[in-house]
Amino acid sequence: MFTPDDTIVAVATPPGRGGLGVVRLSGPGASTIAGALLDRSEPLRPRHATLARIVDQTAVVSIAVDQVVATSFPRPGSYTGDDVVEICAHGSPVLLSRIVTLARAAGARLAEPGEFTLRAYLNGRLDLVQAEAVADLVEAVTPLQARVAFDQLEGTVTVRIRELDRQLFDLIARLEASLDFPAEGYHFVEAGEVVVVVGAIRGQVEALLDGAARGRLIREGCQVVILGKPNVGKSTLFNQLLGVVRAIVTPVAGTTRDLVTEVTDLDGLAVTLVDSAGIRPARDPVEEEGVWRARQALGVASAAVVVLDRTGPLAPEDWAVLEETAPVRRVVAVNKMDEPASWALESLGLAAGAAIVEVSARTGEGFEGLRETLRDVLTDGESLTDPPPVANSRHIGLLERVAEALGAAEEAAATGAAEEFVLADLQRGRSALDELTGKRTPDDVLQHIFEQFCIGK
Repeated sequence: MFTPDDTIVAVATPPGRGGLGVVRLSGPGASTIAGALLDRSEPLRPRHATLARIVDQTAVVSIAVDQVVATSFPRPGSYTGDDVVEICAHGSPVLLSRIVTLARAAGARLAEPGEFTLRAYLNGRLDLVQAEAVADLVEAVTPLQARVAFDQLEGTVTVRIRELDRQLFDLIARLEASLDFPAEGYHFVEAGEVVVVVGAIRGQVEALLDGAARGRLIREGCQVVILGKPNVGKSTLFNQLLGVVRAIVTPVAGTTRDLVTEVTDLDGLAVTLVDSAGIRPARDPVEEEGVWRARQALGVASAAVVVLDRTGPLAPEDWAVLEETAPVRRVVAVNKMDEPASWALESLGLAAGAAIVEVSARTGEGFEGLRETLRDVLTDGESLTDPPPVANSRHIGLLERVAEALGAAEEAAATGAAEEFVLADLQRGRSALDELTGKRTPDDVLQHIFEQFCIGK
């Protein structure tokens, strides 16, 4: 997978130009390699920002490359748990690449994606749950996503998992002690107590899983496709929801042929809005492809916004879109509320409580109500004020395995099964907890997790 014993280097700031850029070194040779790059005879003082110059000493005559601020973080009190040196330079990609090249010439190896955080995990600075939170925090696009990730990084989930593990370990130890002294007849825990304790632990696991679907929605975001017949205002509505003009709007029906996507923050949810072609019998191969893509987008979307024009009679295409979207979560946006209506909402024949909102895509009237309704449809009306502690699908799957194993152990104890059977189920549950925190996680799972990180983190 990765070699944890050599010294690695990478640019730790995003690609592109900026005022500053950071090159990070980590490993046993970090200080030596940094010393080879800096024009100073004394070593860096730990945790003191030091002004220096990067010099290229590989040339015939030493050449100054940039003026930087370098900071040394000796092990074990660094991010990775190894010796770390961070060099803050000017944010030119050319300069940063040059510094990395010089570091590699001095003995460093280019870091793999996520390798710095992997070393933090291997050195016990983070558990696997916290390591995954680092990636989530970097990738967060809404304040709510960042909050959930930071809570996880701070250890809110880890503390609860450790407490579950402590309780399971205590119960397993007492059951194993009873098995170790069968002839003496010692019983360090009675069957009735096992049922009570296991039931209590399972309740804590289920409390962690409560709202897990909402947690995944916050962490992973969702897709909302905008549908309707041509020229009902889909693209104008798309632009209003985004707050910027992203899709082309013209009086010509069928302007949008391909899918236009953009991410927006909907009260903390990262929503990918998809503006689609008008759904109607296609007049040419290009329009046919656009309609096909619109239907494909509906097939994977979390919800749909069906746009209807209230100023003209409902056409067969309108009824077809309403029928096609009936099985999915949807909001019906009745557009052009600033103009006289040709039909009443009741004529749609939708069930009581259906999500119908009147809007004006031209003036923006009614859009606050549309956002609130769309959020309620996506979250089943649940509040996002207190996000659930579990949001990662890997964590959810493992906690579900824990709950299943504990349920089996509880049933075995309640029916008087031998202690060996109860123990087997409890150990299955504890093994899943160990995999969750990274105590016992297969190498392929670790590789899959850390290769999703950016280089430099």
